[in-house]
Amino acid sequence: MNKSKIVLILAGVAVGGILGYLYYFFIGCDSGSCAITSNPYRSSASGMLLGGLAIDILPKKKK
Repeated sequence: MNKSKIVLILAGVAVGGILGYLYYFFIGCDSGSCAITSNPYRSSASGMLLGGLAIDILPKKKK
C-alpha cells in the first residue's frame, strides 16, 4: 500500500468520524435505546469505520 492511499484512508476516517458525530448530534436517538446513535463515541467510531472502508474500496488508479 502506497503513502497516498494511506493518506486517503486517514482522510476518509477523519471525515467519517465528523459525519458520525454530526449524525449523533442532529438526528441521534432520544430514548437511549439505539445501540449506535445514542452514544457520540459509538456514532463517531461507526462513521470512522465506514469512512475508512468507503475510501479503501475505491478502485486503484492505472498508470
